[in-house]
Amino acid sequence: MFTHTEAMQRVATMQAQLQAKRLDGALFIFPIDVYYFSGTRQNSTLWIPVAGEPVLMVRKSLHRARVESVLTDIRPFPSSKEFPALFSTEVKKIGFTFDVAPVQQLNYYTKILPECEFIDISTVNREVRSVKSPYELEQLRTSGAKISSVFKQVPEFLKEGMREIDLAAEFEHRLRNAGHEGYIRMRAFNQELFMGLAVSAESATYGFFDGAVTGKGLSNASQGTSTLEICRNKPVLLDYSGVFNGYITDMTRMFVIGTLDSELQRAFELSLEIQQHLQNALKPGAICEELFIQAVEIADKGGIGTHFMGMPGEQARFVGHGVGLEQDEFPVLAQGFKMSLQVGQTIAIEPKFVFPGKGVIGIENTFAVSHNGGEKITDIDDRIVFL
Repeated sequence: MFTHTEAMQRVATMQAQLQAKRLDGALFIFPIDVYYFSGTRQNSTLWIPVAGEPVLMVRKSLHRARVESVLTDIRPFPSSKEFPALFSTEVKKIGFTFDVAPVQQLNYYTKILPECEFIDISTVNREVRSVKSPYELEQLRTSGAKISSVFKQVPEFLKEGMREIDLAAEFEHRLRNAGHEGYIRMRAFNQELFMGLAVSAESATYGFFDGAVTGKGLSNASQGTSTLEICRNKPVLLDYSGVFNGYITDMTRMFVIGTLDSELQRAFELSLEIQQHLQNALKPGAICEELFIQAVEIADKGGIGTHFMGMPGEQARFVGHGVGLEQDEFPVLAQGFKMSLQVGQTIAIEPKFVFPGKGVIGIENTFAVSHNGGEKITDIDDRIVFL
């Protein structure tokens, strides 16, 4: 259960960062940030002063916010004229999440607080949220167990000749019955994601956004699952996110009706090798970029580096991404991302290989960083399921 103590620990961590940055407080307007600190996802603005109690100002629904939130000070959102009175004359520098706030919203707050300077705390906020509390880790373990239970059911309904969309519909139906919330939150601009994708053979080799596998989709305006029929001896990839009580886990498993091409089988074994190497390395102090480079080196040494993490020439430059309340949290095992890992961060590791004309092969699991290496949260068998 999300408690007042849990919320205030998160607030205190943010306040320490605000103090270090010599800011007087922070305004949060992005719904999932408001939820993280308050326990309710409403159309509202959250003020966290550098010291003292936070204030949640709600446009809608005030009633629901008061029922759900564990914060003490919850009030209606004031008028533009009344808003400045909430702040003392000592408040001059205010943190704001530029990464998700529309310019229109920034202009609004700048206008009603003309004496204040707004400072970007996007990175600070994402770093704070990247380290999961014991409560959050338990939510992620529950999410991982629930989505894993649905993956175990795939052999019951995967059949030769069914369309990818039919496979996806059955998988998603079972996910929803298990309590999946349906909405995959992504923070980055211009990113869209459905519950997941079921792709097979050459359909899996279509690109769309910065990911190894996105699928052909049902139209030029979409990505993911298509109407292609599933054939024998072709790899079938299911890549889905579990969202339970707001917390996201991410996993991929491979299925084949019949036998698998030897090149793809070898690539799968290399995926497992990369995953194992990275799992062992998920310890505090490890540098994200270095782990990505090591993964690339293993792929290159295996002779198929040009197929690693995407179509040749269109490869994604990461091998793992943070998960939590959003699908694309910190940290990222990526080129140029020099953050060092901390205990409690949660990362989806997804070494995959794309072969034009043959399909996609790989694995993905969600892990928690610990002193002993990555704790596997999506803990079911990684091996290809042959039917």
